[in-house]
Amino acid sequence: MTYAIVETGGKQYRVKEGDLLYVEKIPA
Repeated sequence: MTYAIVETGGKQYRVKEGDLLYVEKIPA
């Protein structure tokens, strides 16, 4: 199983292949 660590908006998510990931949209 492939895992990925995604960090966005100061939060960390651990997602695995096939997971649907929603991330917060940060205004630029």
